Amino acid sequence: MHQHRLTIAPGDIDHMGHVNNAVYLSWVQEAVVAYWEKVAPAEAVARHLWVALKHEITYRRPAFLDDTVIATVVAERVEGARAFFTTMIRRGEEVLAEVESSWCALDSDTRRPVRVARDIVRRFLPG
Repeated sequence: MHQHRLTIAPGDIDHMGHVNNAVYLSWVQEAVVAYWEKVAPAEAVARHLWVALKHEITYRRPAFLDDTVIATVVAERVEGARAFFTTMIRRGEEVLAEVESSWCALDSDTRRPVRVARDIVRRFLPG
């Protein structure tokens, strides 16, 4: 599990006065990549790029400019080059959004899908 503090910028606010729904996608990208960079060894970070394949977002409550918002990322499973994450975006105990996403690991040189080594997967999926 990884907790990632998110920053709300004035440009994130839409005509309704709250964070635009599209901003949540960038938050998930930021949080999942930060998780990878925190947990994976430096050589694996250099060898792999991650691209999002799918995001399914359930919006629960709006976020506002002065809110303190945290994304909690949990790696659910890894299957070859694909990884599946759940990201909960919260303001305190209040859930603002739940995001299920799948990602593909790419070789940083060839840009082709690449399996994530088991020893690295174990860093994300203990037990």
